[in-house]
Parts: sequence; structure tokens; C-alpha cells
Amino acid sequence: MPCFALVDCNNFYVSCERLFRPDLHGKAVAVLSNNDGCIIARSEEVKALGIQMATPVHQVMPLIKQHRVQLFSSNYSLYGDLSNRVMSTLAGFTPHLEIYSIDESFLTLQTLPTQSIKAQAQTIRRTVQRHTGIPVSIGLGPTKTLAKLANKIAKQEKTTGIFNLSCPIDRACYLKLTAVKNIWGIGSKTAKKLQALKIITAWDLAQQDPEWIRSLFTVTAARTVRELNGFTCLTLDEVPATKQQIICSRSFKGGLRDHRLLAQALSHFCLRAGEKLRIQNSLTSRITLFINTHPFDKNTPADNRSASLKLPQATQDSRVIIAQAKKLLTQLVQPGYRYHQCGIVLSHFDHPTTPRQADLFTDNAHQSHARKLMKTIDTINQRFPNRLTFAASGLQTAWQAPPQWLSPHYTTQWQELAHVKCI
Repeated sequence: MPCFALVDCNNFYVSCERLFRPDLHGKAVAVLSNNDGCIIARSEEVKALGIQMATPVHQVMPLIKQHRVQLFSSNYSLYGDLSNRVMSTLAGFTPHLEIYSIDESFLTLQTLPTQSIKAQAQTIRRTVQRHTGIPVSIGLGPTKTLAKLANKIAKQEKTTGIFNLSCPIDRACYLKLTAVKNIWGIGSKTAKKLQALKIITAWDLAQQDPEWIRSLFTVTAARTVRELNGFTCLTLDEVPATKQQIICSRSFKGGLRDHRLLAQALSHFCLRAGEKLRIQNSLTSRITLFINTHPFDKNTPADNRSASLKLPQATQDSRVIIAQAKKLLTQLVQPGYRYHQCGIVLSHFDHPTTPRQADLFTDNAHQSHARKLMKTIDTINQRFPNRLTFAASGLQTAWQAPPQWLSPHYTTQWQELAHVKCI
């Protein structure tokens, strides 16, 4: 019988900040979103204060000051590097690994007796802690859905951080205690419809006929019923699925009126979107741009606009994406408006090797040189912190408000490495 394990880093962003600040252990710590706007990660001490996820920081600032909550701006280079270290450590235990998110991974463990499986999970947990300093919780179960639920329970097991739902008796007990809205794969709309049918708990859902659930909802809901009963329907996605859209956007603290600054910000989003496009080896043939004013800005009329452009030829060249996006921006921006958010969406993807209609006016040699140039720039940017960019994208970042509580890049910049003093 297969055993799935979901390994989830505990309060990951907070754990990353505490790793190089031992003085913060046991103290209230919160990590903020881009522009230091909302709370996106909380230590257990912050959760105990009743501060909810995604709460605007200005709304709870009196509480933060009262309890001396330590705030940190998002340090994504640090989080990404530590995430890679955690995933590399997990890959040493099994070749079958699915990286589900920056702080979660599914893996399969060898078919062993229950006690041996739990002992193996304990070894994984200790090894990750020793190699990376990041604490993790592990949920075990015969299916991915049950492993996900077991992980939630494991986070409440402060002594071991491990929980196994392979036992049918334990499974029935915890399914009866779990609300249907808290099941992985059940969205809020589906949960409301299920509750209207008197299906309140995970146990209630597990007792239903999968085909009946499928007729009322979706194939995914029917699979969830089977998974709750211990029948494997979802396998590991060891190769990440190709994204159908790539979105890069950001909100601006205080908003932007200057078209030049908006163009610079948009160009940076295009560069990042182009990198993501090339990582999955895709070409895009459609660009969509959107800009929004702040919904609560009384001094600026509401203005939410978007526009799309079909490219004459699919590309992954950042220079082409920037040039076309700037054309769209000129069409959308209204003089005097203060824009709160801007973003780029790439879609209609194709693979470079897919046969396509030849274009008599396309310089194939130029396309080949462009691909080599993009590959070279990506390689340099992955290796060195001072990133290369294009003059057309603008060399200034005046549009970007500096983070107020950014921690050092302890693992990705030589000048910011942690110093250890032996006394």
C-alpha cells in the first residue's frame, strides 16, 4: 500500500527570518507583502494575538507596537534559496518528489509497516532541521488528500510534528472532526453547495457515492471522495505542469501618476515574465496589460483598464515583450490619474519545436541570435546578484518604494553573509 507524505515548512517565511536571528525565537514575528502592505506570514505568537492573514499592517499597528511584534519586509531571494535547500534535502530520501509550493512537497515513502513509516518521517524531519535549520511538519496517508489533512493535524502535534492517517479507525475519527470546507480540493463554492445538501464534515463527504458527487459537481470532487476513503486517485506530479498563463504585477505605495515611472515598472514586470516564460521553454503570442487606480482613493476617479495584443509571431524575447507592452500602456494611461497597480499577462503559449506556418518576412537568423542572447542573460542573472537589464526597460527604480524592514540577503550576497564570532 503506497504511503504519501506531505512535508510542510512551519511558518516558512518567519522561520527563514529566525534562522539568522536566534534572538527572535519565542517572540512575535510577522512578514509583510510587497510594499509592506499586508501581513503574509505570522509566528504562532502573532496568531495568538488574533491578527489574521492578509490584514493591512496599518490596521493593526497599535497592536503591533503594544506587543512589540518584529516586522520584516519580504526577502524573496532568501526564502527562495532556503526553499531550494529544503527541497534538495528531501530529494535525498526519495526520487519521487513533487514540489507543491515554495514550502510544501509531496513524496512517497517505501511500503513498510506503519511504525517504520513514522520512523522514516522522523528521520526526514530531523535531517531537514539539521541541514537547513527550517522546522517542518509531516502528514502521512495512503492518498495525497489524506496526507494533506494529516499535515494540518501534525502542525497541532507540538511534540512530534508528525501524524499518520493510514489507520482506518483514526481516519474516521478525524474526518468526523474536519469541516468539509477544510478539505484540500474543495473550494468555497463547492463547500457551500455540499453544506446545503447536509454534507457538513469530511466524513459526510466520504460516505457519498462518488458518481453521484460527480453528477452534481466535478470529477475533482468525485476523486476527493475516493481519496478520503483511502483509494489513490492523485499521483505525484514529478514534472511541473506547464503554466497556461504567466502574470507579473505589483501595487505601488502611494500610487503613480508619471507615465515614465509606470513604463519603467511595467518593463521590469516584462523582464520577470520573460524569464519565467523561458524557464518553462514556451513562446507567447498574446500580451495583456492591466492598470488600476486605488478603489478607496477619493482624489482619483476609479479607472480599471486592460488591453490585449496578439503578436504577429510567438516569442520569448523580453525586448519584444517590453516594446509591445509599452504600446499598450500608452493606450491605457489617462493623464492625471494615480495608478495603484499595474501588471502584465502572457498567454497563448506554444513550444519552440511546434511546427508553425513559415513567415516570409521573418529573419530566422535574428531569432536564433535572440534566443542565444536571452539564454546568456538568464545564465548571468541566475549566477550574480547585480542583474543585467535592457536600456529600453529603464535603469531607474524610482517607482519602487524601498522596503522598510528588509533583512540581509544572508545566503545570496557575499557582502551580507552572516558573521560568526568565536569568543
